Amino acid sequence: MLGGLLAVCAAATFAFNNASVRRAVLTGSIAQGMAITVPMGVPLFFIAALVTGNLAAVMGFSPTALAALAGAGIMHFVWGRYCNYRATRAIGTNLVAPIQQFNLLVTLVLAIWLLGEHLTPLKVVGIALILLGPTLTMQKKGTKDRAVSHEKVTPIDAEKPAAFQPKYAEGYTFSLLSALGYGLSPILVRIGLENRGIGVSLAGGLVAYIAATAVFALVLVGAGQWSHVRSIDREAAKWFTFSGVLVFFSQLFLYAAMSIAPVTVVSPINRLSILFRLYFSRLLNPRHEVFGGSVILATVVSLLGALALTLSTDVVQSLLPLPESAVMLLNWHWP
Repeated sequence: MLGGLLAVCAAATFAFNNASVRRAVLTGSIAQGMAITVPMGVPLFFIAALVTGNLAAVMGFSPTALAALAGAGIMHFVWGRYCNYRATRAIGTNLVAPIQQFNLLVTLVLAIWLLGEHLTPLKVVGIALILLGPTLTMQKKGTKDRAVSHEKVTPIDAEKPAAFQPKYAEGYTFSLLSALGYGLSPILVRIGLENRGIGVSLAGGLVAYIAATAVFALVLVGAGQWSHVRSIDREAAKWFTFSGVLVFFSQLFLYAAMSIAPVTVVSPINRLSILFRLYFSRLLNPRHEVFGGSVILATVVSLLGALALTLSTDVVQSLLPLPESAVMLLNWHWP
């Protein structure tokens, strides 16, 4: 249950992060955003590990664990984040979200194949409900442009047209590429943390961020983007910094969840971020997103799915007087 709760917290903060990124990329570039958000994780995880007394755990990781955590950091914070930023800028947070559900399929297949995890009826029902929830928000929208409001919320809104024009080819391509990175990284995190507990997950997050920062720095310098990064405007810098803090907390919760709960539980629950994004995007970016309806219904359905994932078969059997056939069904697992 604790692992599921941590996964929900990770989903909520990750969704808030995506909404703030959407605001930032209206005026800032992808390189500028990554130059702020990726390195920020190093001091934040360092402080968290130091304050909790888990900094020394970095030296206790095996070479395999260090390689897995470094790979997770590179795949998630460099590859996945770059592709996510490109997709978000092209088509908006809410159109990116459904496509990125593909990362759950990648994660589940790899968790069963590499980690020896299995699916149970409760997990299958939970995953199905979580995947169903966001689809309830997808409705066909007309192409009529909205009139420009006379009330401008921020300087950004004063300079941008009210109607957002998505770039679908770019957005869908980079959504799929980000899904591959985000789908592989939980497997590497689970391998790297070696079931050593929540405290050690802070040290694991530090290793992942150090590796990601080193790789991104090499790419940034090699591409000659340093002067461009330094030219970021104040508004974009503010939102990227806010995003960096949010994604730190998201990863803190996620690594903690991965350290104590199976990937087949944590990753599906983390998909709740798709619904949380709708609320945060409505709050932060009402003029720059494509919104669907039935959000409350979708949220309820997905939360029921999250509950199903966190319940064990023993708890269900203790709460409900089930016939023998139902008990046998609950105890089934694959593979």
